[in-house]
Amino acid sequence: MNRSSYPQPSSPAVTAVMRANRKKNTRPELRVRSLLHARGHRFRKQYVIQTPRGRVAADIAFPSRRLAVFIDGCFWHSCPQHGTVPRANLSYWSPKLERNQLRDRQVDLFLADEGWTVLRIWEHTAAEEAAEIVSACLRDQ
Repeated sequence: MNRSSYPQPSSPAVTAVMRANRKKNTRPELRVRSLLHARGHRFRKQYVIQTPRGRVAADIAFPSRRLAVFIDGCFWHSCPQHGTVPRANLSYWSPKLERNQLRDRQVDLFLADEGWTVLRIWEHTAAEEAAEIVSACLRDQ
């Protein structure tokens, strides 16, 4: 998208909130990583996985077990429970959020083709529950 078609922010407050959103090392990621580490699991964070179709950065990865974990934000990944579509600039946000969902599905397929197991955990999932999901997946492999 070129700069001329980028929508005007609806307010300075919204701009500040959106700029403050982190791409990595979010609170949910940090909490889950801390619990996994406390359970004795050793992992890589922001681990880049090269696939024939491109590079993918997993939030948490267990390369030797080929397990990639993504902690998905409810807004950015359109959580069916908590995802919202902004009222302002709908012509920008609707396609943007749809592209995010499509990219998530493609990444899951690309990684599966390379022999990886993919776990997607919503940010609203309690950290203890998320850590247990990851631990259970590691036990089952």
